[in-house]
Amino acid sequence: MLTVIGAVAVVALWGGIPHRTHRNRNIGSFASLLCLFLSAMSLAVVADNLGLMWVAVELTTITTAFLVGSRGGRGALEAAWKYVVLGSVGVAIAFLGLILLSAASRTTGEPSLSWVVLLAHAGGLDPTLTRAGAALAVLGFATKAGLAPVHSWLPDAHSQAPATVSGLMSGVLLSVAFYAILRVQAIADAALGPELMRGLLTAAGLLSLAVTAGLVITQKDFKRLLAYSSIEHMGLLALGAATGGPLAIAAVLLHMLGHGLVKSSMFVLAGRVLGYTGSHHIADVRNLLRRRPDLGGPFLLGAAALLGFPPFVTFFTEVAIIIAGFQRGLGWQMILACVLLLVVFAGIARNVLAMTVGADPDPDAVRTSPAPPDLPARFRQ
Repeated sequence: MLTVIGAVAVVALWGGIPHRTHRNRNIGSFASLLCLFLSAMSLAVVADNLGLMWVAVELTTITTAFLVGSRGGRGALEAAWKYVVLGSVGVAIAFLGLILLSAASRTTGEPSLSWVVLLAHAGGLDPTLTRAGAALAVLGFATKAGLAPVHSWLPDAHSQAPATVSGLMSGVLLSVAFYAILRVQAIADAALGPELMRGLLTAAGLLSLAVTAGLVITQKDFKRLLAYSSIEHMGLLALGAATGGPLAIAAVLLHMLGHGLVKSSMFVLAGRVLGYTGSHHIADVRNLLRRRPDLGGPFLLGAAALLGFPPFVTFFTEVAIIIAGFQRGLGWQMILACVLLLVVFAGIARNVLAMTVGADPDPDAVRTSPAPPDLPARFRQ
């Protein structure tokens, strides 16, 4: 996971920070918040103590709230406030779940929040408390991971945040929260068997795919389109985790890396498209491949990777998750997932093709010359 955090950070920071340099009075505080954000995510994935992991996840909520609202404006502040409220509620629920897991360990004679200790003594955990604690912890961390039905903060926060922050949140913060779910799942599976977590994660995964399928078809904002795509990919991770086994878990971890790199790149590109066109509406962005091939080409390739085209790694990880699901007896769930993925594919592909190769828009609605590098909107988005 440290590799995922580092790789995504390099992509997002390299692509986004240069476009903020003209606001020298704010770049220091912005960069400091980014460093704190990255440090908190790193602590969350290396901490053995689940309580310390929780503190780190909560710290990401605080830092990203300031980052989301850093560009100013009513929309950004509303998105930041919504993120703080819903994210804090989710983390509070996760905290209650971790307390119950600690209480469940009292029957072992060694009450602890150490993940290693809980996993080693999973057979002696109180089953009732473990079941309740695991369910609450998963629900809480699912809020941070953007899984349906607790995803409502995600489209607003990701679409209103600066491109660098959107890339980090979508590319790696969601995966860090999901990694916390994987830790809880390991304890619950060892203590209770896989049925509880399989049911919860399968339901969350399919619901996330269904929500995405219903929203991308009619989406008119390309940054929100990318945000909804993140919900889809978190749903895929949930299905992979629910499936379990070496193949599925390996695919889940590799998918985190592939999705993180692609999505962070896409948000950086989306910020530059916004700076070029002056609009976040899909209808205002047309024939980008001809007008700005330096933006249209990478945007089209990135969309292909998000949609799971070969030879991108997302193709192989998605296929591996589906194959593992059939091998584990989750046939109808995987069939339903494939149907929903096809709907998502159609919705995203239609919008991306309209942006990159569609007919030119009204020449009065969109600039046809590149934006100057010091244009404020270029770095604010």
